[in-house]
Amino acid sequence: MKQDHGPEVEARLDQMLKRLRARNFRVTPQRLAVLRILAGSEGHPTVEMIYETVRTDFPTTSLATIYKTVSLLKEMGEVLELGFADGSNRYDGSKPFPHPHVICTQCKKIIDPDLSSLRDLTKEVMEETGFRIVTHRLDFFGVCPECRNKAES
Repeated sequence: MKQDHGPEVEARLDQMLKRLRARNFRVTPQRLAVLRILAGSEGHPTVEMIYETVRTDFPTTSLATIYKTVSLLKEMGEVLELGFADGSNRYDGSKPFPHPHVICTQCKKIIDPDLSSLRDLTKEVMEETGFRIVTHRLDFFGVCPECRNKAES
């Protein structure tokens, strides 16, 4: 699982920690490890992926601990859950707000394209329907370049 450790990640981690502390939640080393993974992951990990990463440093950590932490962060709006029909939910802690995703149907890689036109599309949908849009989910499914190259080889 690819991890980023730049200044944006540290700022994101600080924000998550402040929110937890403001609600009087303890910040255990295991919980901090989960937050660090979510703040810096570019791959939208599953709970199981987070668990395997945390277990390298904290072998006694339970899967339930990871689920509880991710669930708490989701409830607080500090992580975005991407639900899938097969139950392989993925989590984005670096951008915990609605944004588009491109998902490879073969390797399940997820990337975040920068679509500035999405704001215009949201506005157009509101004008067209009269709805006040409170959230959205826009996913594009296809085959990534790596998987296409493997198929061609």
